[in-house]
Amino acid sequence: MSKKITNIELQDKERRGFFSKVGIALLGISAMPLFNSFGGSVALANELPAYRLKDKKNLKYHGERPLTAETEVYALDSDFTKPENFFIRNNGVPPSMDKIKERVKNGWTLEVSGESVKDAKTYTLDELKSKFKHYTYALTLECGGNGRGEVIPSTKGTQWGYGAVACGRWTGVRVRDILEDCGIKDDAVYIGYYGVDTKLTGEEVAPISRGVPLKKALQDETLIAWEYEGKDIPWVNGYPLRLVCGGYPASASGKWLSKIVVRDKIHDGEKMATSYKIPVEPVRPGDFNYKGEMKIIESMPVKSIITNIKNDTKFKANKNFEVRGKAWAGELEVNEVYVSVDYGVTWIKANVEKPINRLAWQKWSTKIKLPTKGYYEIWARAVDSEGKSQPMVLAQWNPNGYLNNSCHRVSVVGV
Repeated sequence: MSKKITNIELQDKERRGFFSKVGIALLGISAMPLFNSFGGSVALANELPAYRLKDKKNLKYHGERPLTAETEVYALDSDFTKPENFFIRNNGVPPSMDKIKERVKNGWTLEVSGESVKDAKTYTLDELKSKFKHYTYALTLECGGNGRGEVIPSTKGTQWGYGAVACGRWTGVRVRDILEDCGIKDDAVYIGYYGVDTKLTGEEVAPISRGVPLKKALQDETLIAWEYEGKDIPWVNGYPLRLVCGGYPASASGKWLSKIVVRDKIHDGEKMATSYKIPVEPVRPGDFNYKGEMKIIESMPVKSIITNIKNDTKFKANKNFEVRGKAWAGELEVNEVYVSVDYGVTWIKANVEKPINRLAWQKWSTKIKLPTKGYYEIWARAVDSEGKSQPMVLAQWNPNGYLNNSCHRVSVVGV
């Protein structure tokens, strides 16, 4: 049964007095991005019908070059994100299906090389499937800029709402098995990837080549996948082969994968120098000239979304109804989710299910009621297994607007 908890109880129990001190005060600040989120992306989508892909559904399109689109949050209500609902984030131009088919026909290959590999090898897709054991894991992938549309002061980049996230079952082989087959030297510290997409300028060069620490590459759940939700990976999401590093920003999961390099240093591929980094020390909001030390984003922060209620849904006042959604916490688990209908003055604890496997998102649900007729907002807030809670606004502003894990809110009306 759901339990209603006051803020004072939260202070004592969780040592997070933040909400009791500033919950109401934040309303004035939070309302501005909220209205942007309610209306802006939908309006943009309506203006860009030419961008729509026929095999995708329930997406809000943000741009054509590069093609970017996020999932409508209500389409994330299913246990796992459907292939047609998977968000789109590109840095360059995806390879055409004709180009992919030609490469597949000739035998799509994956090269494993780099200064810290003992025996560089090249595998065909068929060899990967036949030589190594297959694994299937539900893995959460989230764009490092998801939620940027609510960051104040605004930053450059795609103004994502809450839908640049997906969790589905990926099937493939473990990176660790491939690396063990090739052998890695003692000085190996990082891997990097290359795909066959090209730059927006037309150069036949991969527009993004990122990587992850070796410890992440060797995790059981880090896969080289060819299947998503029991089908070929959707073209725009990386068909026919994708690196999948659940819990890290999705930029670490290279699409149209053709090469992995084992490095004796942090990978220095495209967009490793400046992108997907945040300041080491807190900076003043709006300081776009920050020149201090930066660090690479690794595990994503705790986050939750409400998936079964659209904005402006009407509910009968003083009648219980269900609120449910998903929550995830990078490489950690989600321990608790709370819901508020009074702008954070009080919180109702939800039931949180265990993940189907490590790095999968978790389902949560509870029942609430609107005390009177009129306008309300439902807020959701998750707490990870280390006790870290979602903030109400981006906790540490950064010049690129990354890692905004502020609480998701939907508007509802009591009638």
